[in-house]
Amino acid sequence: MQIRPYLPKDEDQIIDLWHACGLIVPWNDPKKDIARKLAVNPELFIVAVQNTNETEQVVGSVMGGYEGHRGWINYLAVLPDHQGTGLGRKLIEQTEASLLALGCPKVNLQVRSTNTHIVEYYRSLGYSEDNAIGMGKRLIPDT
Repeated sequence: MQIRPYLPKDEDQIIDLWHACGLIVPWNDPKKDIARKLAVNPELFIVAVQNTNETEQVVGSVMGGYEGHRGWINYLAVLPDHQGTGLGRKLIEQTEASLLALGCPKVNLQVRSTNTHIVEYYRSLGYSEDNAIGMGKRLIPDT
């Protein structure tokens, strides 16, 4: 298992991974999300790959971001048959270390209200619910 920066050749496997993990929603175009990520902090987009028969299979991903005030974690995904192996924790820890190296004092993430089972997972990694309401406004429709 290797954790490395995202490469353009990973795109199709990343999108398949996100579908397998239920992260794709109709109002987000994954290709556009990847292109947007590559325009800002591309070094914080990392993947976990497993080498099999001289090919790399993407088995995990995470997008980190930092705008000078808060860090963000998005699209944490681990293929279902690799969940429970500690891979998600490794991806989070590497992202946190990269954010800390940039001087980031706090990292945030958002969990969809329908994805309740993941809340306990993030709690096990030291995350807690902020006394805040996540709000959003789409400026560029993807659909």
